[in-house]
Amino acid sequence: MSQFEEKQIEREEIFDGAVLHVVKDKILLPDGNTSYREFCLHKGAVAVIPITDENEVILVRQFRYAHHREFLEIPAGKFDFIGEDPLEAAKRELEEETGATAENYVYLGVLDTTPALIDEKIHMYLAEGLTFGESHPDEDEFLSVERIPLTTLIDMVMQGKIRDGKTQIAILKAAKIRGIN
Repeated sequence: MSQFEEKQIEREEIFDGAVLHVVKDKILLPDGNTSYREFCLHKGAVAVIPITDENEVILVRQFRYAHHREFLEIPAGKFDFIGEDPLEAAKRELEEETGATAENYVYLGVLDTTPALIDEKIHMYLAEGLTFGESHPDEDEFLSVERIPLTTLIDMVMQGKIRDGKTQIAILKAAKIRGIN
């Protein structure tokens, strides 16, 4: 138990949507006082950094409504249900968005995306030994698939040209694993 732990006293349901579930908890602070925390519950997600034998990363470019602009990202998606196997979800998302399948997957760990606002956890994978087929994105997904050398992406991260957190982390972790600086 942490000396900073906050304990839930009661919960108020604020909103229950298709992706987010918003709650407001009354909590007991470590000093004995009470306060409130509003945050989103999320069923979890996966992200995959697929790298070809030529060290090119397969990415998707798509418009993100909340920011009103396009993002260049690694393939990713939410779990279809709570408790879904992360590796199976990663395989599904990779194939749906890029048409690729992989021989090998390396687990890169979990990313807690925005700890103050949402409990989302993204399980990240490196995918290697790629084979390409037809992509089949979700009905409401409009994206293009791009190939960019890993070394170029490292520079893009360091220059602030890749702003998506999961993509930044996966690029830097994959580069470290592959011995690229």
